[in-house]
Amino acid sequence: MTISTDVVIIGAGPVGLFQVFELGLLDIHAHVIDSLPQVGGQCAELYPEKPIYDIPAYPVIGAQELIDRLMEQIKPFKAEFHLKQTVTELSAQENGRYCLRTSEGQDFDTAAVILAAGLGAFQPRRIRATGAEAFEGDTIRYKVTDANHYRGRNLVILGGGDSALDWALELNERAASITLIHRRSEYRAQPASVKKMKQLAQQGKLTELQGNIKQVHGTGGQLSHLDVLLPGGDVTTVPAEEVLVFWGLSPNLGPIADWGLDIERRQIGVDTERFQTNRPGIFAVGDINTYPGKKKLILSGFHEAALAAFGVRQLLHPDKKVHLQYTTTSPVMHQRLGVADSKK
Repeated sequence: MTISTDVVIIGAGPVGLFQVFELGLLDIHAHVIDSLPQVGGQCAELYPEKPIYDIPAYPVIGAQELIDRLMEQIKPFKAEFHLKQTVTELSAQENGRYCLRTSEGQDFDTAAVILAAGLGAFQPRRIRATGAEAFEGDTIRYKVTDANHYRGRNLVILGGGDSALDWALELNERAASITLIHRRSEYRAQPASVKKMKQLAQQGKLTELQGNIKQVHGTGGQLSHLDVLLPGGDVTTVPAEEVLVFWGLSPNLGPIADWGLDIERRQIGVDTERFQTNRPGIFAVGDINTYPGKKKLILSGFHEAALAAFGVRQLLHPDKKVHLQYTTTSPVMHQRLGVADSKK
């Protein structure tokens, strides 16, 4: 059965979820498609316990908690989710609408498509060292699902970005020891995090090492140590009971790359008024888009989602002027949010 709708959102990460909210405020119903078995995107799949410090009004909020609160926020709008599937086909119709088909054979007839797919269908970059495969999913992991699991353990963290540094700092008081291994001395993480890590290293509370993993050792399913190739060519041994790998994601836009969109370095060009792509009716918000001054922040994605919603509203009703209404005072907004009775 073909589903007819106003909007299909591709991607159920934080920006995709907030897009549901902004559309709902304008009385636009959405269907959401995501390749993962649960909503939340990277936040839920890769670092559900990661602390986030730059969400307005929250000095700190866990990634999964952010997703949970976004899901609570969009309840009034009854979005319909189609998980564990990807969009495999997109074609334009003569009436200006689009036909989409998913990997599960579900067809959509939609006026607008909003790409909120982050880096696309992603997978964490895996460790390829000799012997690593036997420990993956057990003592070699690519996300933290339970921070207390590492209490009292000899932990090695691989990577030089925000996730690696954030968890090195977060788990420092729980793990028996932490060794942070990065292939070079320069880090991609926030300078404040790098500074804190360096201070811990100077205090002997953390070991910082530059090098590449050559081989993983263990017996009976128990990880014991890693062989690390140092920049000078020597090999050193690092004790390890647990390994966390944060080498980023392997982005793959998949079929999106063949939709005739303006793509630059695996990112989709948009305007900054509506965040519409070069194809009318197709919008892009969050990490998947690019424009002058683009910053890959969840906060930026929320702003983009708000303007994209107004762009979709204009597309659906080109002859009607869209009046900005405030959620604090508008009876219409209260009705849509389901709080009208509480305001009486």
